[in-house]
Amino acid sequence: MRRGSLDVLHLRLRLRLWLLAVSASSAVLAADVSKEPFTIRISCGSFDDVRTAPTNTLWYRDFGYTGGRFANATRPSFIIPPLKTLRHFPLSDGPENCYYINNVPNGHYQVRLFFALVADPNLDSEPIFDVSVEGTLFSSLLLGWSSEDEKTFAEALVFVQDSSLSICFHSTGHGDPSILSIEVLQIDGNAYKFGPPWGKSTVLRTAKRLTCGSGKPAFDEDLNGIHWGGDRFWLGVKTLSSSSDDQPISTENIIAETLLIPNFYPQSIYQSAIVGTDRQPSLSFEMDVTPNKNYSVWLHFAEIENGITAEEERVFDVLINGDTAFKDIDIIRMAGERFTALVLNKTIVVTGTTLSILLQPVKGTRAIISAIEVFEIILAEKKTLTQEVSALWTVKGSLGLPLRFGWNGDPCVPQQHPWSGVECQFDDTKGHWVIDGLGLDNQGLRGVIPGDISMLQHLQSINLSGNSIKGNIPSSLGTISGLQVIDLSYNELNGSIPDSLGQLASLQTLNLNGNDLSGRVPASLGGRPLHRARFNFTDNAGLCGIPGLHECGPHLSVAAKIGMAFGVLVAFLFLVVFAACWCKRRQNILRAQKLASAREAPYAKSRTQFTRDVQMGKHHRPHESSRSSNGESSPHLLPS
Repeated sequence: MRRGSLDVLHLRLRLRLWLLAVSASSAVLAADVSKEPFTIRISCGSFDDVRTAPTNTLWYRDFGYTGGRFANATRPSFIIPPLKTLRHFPLSDGPENCYYINNVPNGHYQVRLFFALVADPNLDSEPIFDVSVEGTLFSSLLLGWSSEDEKTFAEALVFVQDSSLSICFHSTGHGDPSILSIEVLQIDGNAYKFGPPWGKSTVLRTAKRLTCGSGKPAFDEDLNGIHWGGDRFWLGVKTLSSSSDDQPISTENIIAETLLIPNFYPQSIYQSAIVGTDRQPSLSFEMDVTPNKNYSVWLHFAEIENGITAEEERVFDVLINGDTAFKDIDIIRMAGERFTALVLNKTIVVTGTTLSILLQPVKGTRAIISAIEVFEIILAEKKTLTQEVSALWTVKGSLGLPLRFGWNGDPCVPQQHPWSGVECQFDDTKGHWVIDGLGLDNQGLRGVIPGDISMLQHLQSINLSGNSIKGNIPSSLGTISGLQVIDLSYNELNGSIPDSLGQLASLQTLNLNGNDLSGRVPASLGGRPLHRARFNFTDNAGLCGIPGLHECGPHLSVAAKIGMAFGVLVAFLFLVVFAACWCKRRQNILRAQKLASAREAPYAKSRTQFTRDVQMGKHHRPHESSRSSNGESSPHLLPS
């Protein structure tokens, strides 16, 4: 058989295999995209839902996600969505402020934030701040960001694992962080899988995304992409370097192997390209990067130039930072056909501040490239133990922590922005951050110490001195076995010292001076200073029982104290009842005497007069006897 016939047969076989592959891929694709991905877009600062042209995109109103202030927005770039409001966060509201988006299905997401300027000449025109997602810092807005299109937004690919997403803005003291919009777009679970350590432990920050040859920036939606690919922004360029002679080309031919899982690249990015020239056949590209970081580089190709129709007509090497990343790239051979997409991926470590890509021809004509994507690989931060975060939220509310503290997001991460007054330590055994110190002294706190503070089981030091904290010392404090320092001095605490504090074997410093505590100091604490511990109980008028304090009276149990109080109360009631009865009886006697005097006065006077007459008659009877003896007779009174 002649070689020409073999070539035709080979071509037909490859074409048939390609069609089978496309059919299989399409079947998988149809099954994967049978439902719409989860999508939420928030127009920050807006009181109403908004739709924007040209795709009639829906942006939800900004309600119930965060704090901060509303303001009108000034858009510094034409690529920013045409929204009119933003939300900004003054430093007086705290250095950390977050959006909390709940009920997000677990999965892989593209998170994109657009920034704008507050339309107020009295505010700093260009704030500088950091941005984190799920506790991982992934973007820092630097001076001049508002004058470059690519820097007016930040984008990250992140996994949601607990049905909620936190996006936080960290002030650096240079203006108020101002946010125009937030997009959370679900993408395929294997999107941009670059190999180890890819997965839930990594965050990909979009550092660069170029579509070559068109010169027109566009979003996936503008390029007829599908939603499972997210809505990537492609910056259009016609040349890779201002000093090079490369040139753009394009085609209207259909490009095969596009819109396939897991990345769903739109066809349009392969219908244009940049090629070298005869005078300068190589292509070179450079970008600034953060040193000592890992980067994932994705290079896109399709053979669309009319003069290249067969294998080995264009072969080139790809060098990244001087090292050969891909050797002998032949697009037609590797893709299987002209007008077919080819994607190559390489992970590299960049030690300097520049990432360079060089496409160097080996055989045939000039180099070619359709698109470039560069991601910074960031190891996701481990979060703080959930129960300890909850405990700190309780402490925040119970102590009335001032707004300026912030205390939003995760207490310990990102590590560059921990909560003020909180000390963290990574627990290797648990694989999480824990709280080992709480320092809120002299902060004007006026609440009470909550019992749930005992949920901070890794605390070694707590200092709440110099505030106006009221209430009792919670006995649960004595269950934090690792506590070494407790300083609650100079507050307004009352009640007794819990016996449970004496169970803290590691306790070395206990300052309770300057409060309104009372009762006997627990015996287990009274002897502790002999063991090199430093305890201070002074300036508590009601405390007693150890040297330096006044002596306590007979020690009574709580039941005895209750019984004594009850006895005193009964005695007092008895005295009250007795006094009431005596007063009542006295009143009755006096009333009776008055009544008797009023009713019996005439009769008493008559009896007195009669008695006096009888007595006088007795004195005159001898004279009457002598008169009788003289012969004068008188009548005899007979008894009746």
